[in-house]
Amino acid sequence: MTSRLRLAIALPAVASIAALALTGCAAGAPDPAATGDEPIAVVASTDVWGDLAATIGGDEVSVTSIIDDPDRDPHEYEADAQNQLALSKAAVVIENGGGYDDFVDTMLSAAGNPDAVVINAVDVSGKEAAGGELNEHVWYDFPTVERVIDRIEAAYAQLAPAAATTFQTNADALKSQIDALIQREADLKATYAGDGVSITEPVPLYLLDAIGLDNRTPEEFSEAIEADTDVAPAVLQATLALYSGRQVRLLAYNEQTTGPQTEAVLDAAKSNGIPVVPVTETLPSGKSYVTWMTDNLDAIAAALAQ
Repeated sequence: MTSRLRLAIALPAVASIAALALTGCAAGAPDPAATGDEPIAVVASTDVWGDLAATIGGDEVSVTSIIDDPDRDPHEYEADAQNQLALSKAAVVIENGGGYDDFVDTMLSAAGNPDAVVINAVDVSGKEAAGGELNEHVWYDFPTVERVIDRIEAAYAQLAPAAATTFQTNADALKSQIDALIQREADLKATYAGDGVSITEPVPLYLLDAIGLDNRTPEEFSEAIEADTDVAPAVLQATLALYSGRQVRLLAYNEQTTGPQTEAVLDAAKSNGIPVVPVTETLPSGKSYVTWMTDNLDAIAAALAQ
């Protein structure tokens, strides 16, 4: 069972919410375009995309992020009627795609809002499944993030053309910051390309790949952790050997999901002096996308330097 299937566990609740058909709301969907002084209504499936949307739109937009709790496993999120109501009024909807947040499509189809501009980050990325499995965590891929920024800017400019210059200025400034992150990846790659690393889940793989690092984690291990299933004993032993044999420079682990196998790997890394770098799927409290990713790169650089 993949992370995409784990997220789908919440969908029966969505179906019952859809059956409410938004009782008490005005007949038909509201005009999704911003009118007068009203900000553009934006709904993002997670606060990662929500933060970018808010940065580009500034005071011209009102952004609702559905998944935004840094202390919870995003895959255990259960959508509710409040989310459905927000989607029914959204002019722009930003979803991750790739099966990560299918509840958005389910709820949007029941919301009676066919005119909403829907931006799917995985579709924008152009990435496809490798070996039958797609790594849907595309917010760790900076070129994809820049393409999503362009799509958001274009959607805003279409809905509120009078503010198009503001949107472009904000988007350009944001992409300049992302460019600096891409340069930081290139700088690290020049020094550490080919060095071995390990993961608990594929969450940060796009970032690690961009630095040229070699993920030496048995694929069966990370797939089992992501799918929340038991790791075969032989696979677990092969993973633990990465640390006892000091075959990797760091362990990057998703701190929003835990379990006995994850704890065993963390203990093995720490006991063998392998640096541990925590990563998340949503924004840490008080962080923007750029400061969050800057911190991630700083932590990776510090671990590699040990």
